[in-house]
Amino acid sequence: MPIEKDIACRFVPNGNITAIQPYGLGLINDTFLVTTDTGRQIILQRINRHVFPRPERIMENLRVLAEHVRQRAATDSASGRTLRLPEILMARDGRNFTIDAKGGFWRAQEFIEHTRTYDNICNIAQAEEIGFALGRFHALIHDLDPVRLHQTLPGFHDAPGYFARFLQASARPRQSEASRELLHGLSFAQGHESLTRVLENARHEGKLVVRAIHGDTKLNNFLFDIQTGKAASLIDLDTVQPGLIHYDVGDCLRSCANPAGESPREITAVHFDLSIGQAILKNYLAETRGFLTQHDYDYLYDAIRLIPFELGLRFLTDHLEGNHYFKTEWAGQNLHRALTQFRLTASIEEHERPIKALIASLVTG
Repeated sequence: MPIEKDIACRFVPNGNITAIQPYGLGLINDTFLVTTDTGRQIILQRINRHVFPRPERIMENLRVLAEHVRQRAATDSASGRTLRLPEILMARDGRNFTIDAKGGFWRAQEFIEHTRTYDNICNIAQAEEIGFALGRFHALIHDLDPVRLHQTLPGFHDAPGYFARFLQASARPRQSEASRELLHGLSFAQGHESLTRVLENARHEGKLVVRAIHGDTKLNNFLFDIQTGKAASLIDLDTVQPGLIHYDVGDCLRSCANPAGESPREITAVHFDLSIGQAILKNYLAETRGFLTQHDYDYLYDAIRLIPFELGLRFLTDHLEGNHYFKTEWAGQNLHRALTQFRLTASIEEHERPIKALIASLVTG
């Protein structure tokens, strides 16, 4: 019996499994869609222990998150809409995970039907829905004490730490052996070291506070209702942990406001779309106005600029280290990904004045 079916049976006590197929385009975990003869579908995942060395902490965080959101949703009348977070399923032994014979860590969750994801923003209304969904998620968890959450990825969004690792990795190849693209990536990264310290300095100075965050707010982690087109859920909650909400805002804008996508054929097509950014931020700030501070607003531009650079730095480092972290399908893919993010960073820098003006108008408007 294939290992996926053996594991799936542990989470499906009733009904026969009729199909198991790879699902999604995730770069970290192995994900499968399981279908039973009753028509029920679930998502089955093998957590990448190389990335998440303590996966049981993920499951504990998900339990804390689910309890908090359930309590908030029952008492919060600030919005007529909320988000549906995927339910974590229990295995036959009563745990919310199971371990295979080789030590693989597996978990299952409900498949939210009649929804879909997108890899690119299709219209402004969709961008507005993204802003609502992220804002509503933050509103639901802004009073969740981050002390109750584990760090599932220690060092995640530690931009200075990423830069230090990049310096180690970049010292290995001889410049004479580097391609023009790699040399460009190395030069861009080295020229932005000071950017990596902006948010961390603000946190150390007490201007920004640690809260519960999602940690991975890229576009295809938002589910949209197929019939209404409304945002229905925010998924992939493995990186829910303590952090700065600026990480979430920056990552969301990084993923959504670049119409060329994360793997464009031509990197020159990459740019920051101000209209998409405006639509997302407008609805995001409408949902979070009750608890954001002036300092939070002051550092939004820095977050929008930092997060694509940070991800590009991680892609570039992984390329230099031999592609151990992010899955690749062809040689040089992580370098291409890095250059895409660096081009987006440069576009954001080119639009610094209008982005800051937009944020100011939304905050005071």
